[in-house]
Amino acid sequence: MPPAGTTIRIRVRMSARAIDEPHRVSSPLELLFDLTFVVAVAVVTAQFAHSVADGHGLAGLVPFLQVFFAIWWAWMNFTWFASSYDTDDVAYRLLTMVQMAGVLVLAAGVPAAAGHSDYGIVTLGYLVMRTALVAQWLRAGFEDPASRRTALRYAAGISLVQMGWLLRFFLAATGALPSSIELPSFACLVVLELAVPRWAERDRATNWHPHHIAERYGLFTIILLGESVLAASRGVEAALESGRISGPFIVIAVSSLVLLFALWWLYFLVQAGEGLSDRRHRSYLWGYGHYGIFAALAALGAGLEVAVEQSGHGVVAAPPALGYAVAIPVFAYLALLLAVQVLVVTEPVINPAAVLGGATAILLLPLMASRIGVAAVVASIAGICAVLVAVTILANARVAGGTPRSASLADDPQMS
Repeated sequence: MPPAGTTIRIRVRMSARAIDEPHRVSSPLELLFDLTFVVAVAVVTAQFAHSVADGHGLAGLVPFLQVFFAIWWAWMNFTWFASSYDTDDVAYRLLTMVQMAGVLVLAAGVPAAAGHSDYGIVTLGYLVMRTALVAQWLRAGFEDPASRRTALRYAAGISLVQMGWLLRFFLAATGALPSSIELPSFACLVVLELAVPRWAERDRATNWHPHHIAERYGLFTIILLGESVLAASRGVEAALESGRISGPFIVIAVSSLVLLFALWWLYFLVQAGEGLSDRRHRSYLWGYGHYGIFAALAALGAGLEVAVEQSGHGVVAAPPALGYAVAIPVFAYLALLLAVQVLVVTEPVINPAAVLGGATAILLLPLMASRIGVAAVVASIAGICAVLVAVTILANARVAGGTPRSASLADDPQMS
């Protein structure tokens, strides 16, 4: 990358960046790229919220997870490529812009995909993104002889799987794809997508930067937490329009903020950069495990939106369903967060027994929603997560003599 204060260079030879490059942080282009995903996630979350409010949460779950996979995988592919080969020259910026355009096209097709199972626009947006990514890998293969085999494998693997997605879409559009194999065919292509990086890097791994990757994942977590705030604010707006400001409304609104703050706190108890540096072989599990974490946060946004909205006026969904729309995402988030953190630390920062106990209690709370109300369920979930934060901080402070165990990672100078 050009030094600070210099103008952008027209062309920089693409080569693998150093894995120990000091002070590596997200570039302004990466931050701009993330903004397009704010739009895409907002659309898919709003669509899922409508399904939950109408009492069709389970029916809307599969389309939500499918579209969210496309969003997450596109972000993943760009993030790991950029960590290895970001040149920030004109060609790189323009190809990134094409990928951003693809994300926006995909976002425009979310309502049709979720509401009518019409994946035409989503498939088009995904094709645009993947075409630009293949061009990036071909350029890396041409300009970086040491990593040529890996780069060309990526380009070939992505292209072949993309052909599979196009074939699946055309078969479905023409009625030649039986409905009974629509979901299995999707799952098969997902497995192939996930297998491409492992296959491409079997001889030579890419030079991704562990602290940069950890920061990028942390930033996307913040984006998704922000989406939950946005979704909850939509619920507040809908409740205010009804003219009913009630006690449950205030309880849910305050509890939503407490819950999101607690989930943020739990995620950033561990800064994963040092752990990824020492355990690069676990990066696949760590990175792929975040799909569930990210999807859970997006789904939580939808659940909180409907929970806030119902406090102002009635929705079709029953109280237990509304409770589970919040409880299940929080349960999944806590369980998966524990799993990915264990991959990058020598000792769990969050006590596994406390997490599993709290998560189980959260999963049982919606059973009482008809008696105690949705507001009490959401408040209890937020309370459990807040207690989990407090218990974790106190436990780690005692172990380290007043300094949290995670401080050795959080104080990493490369993360500052």
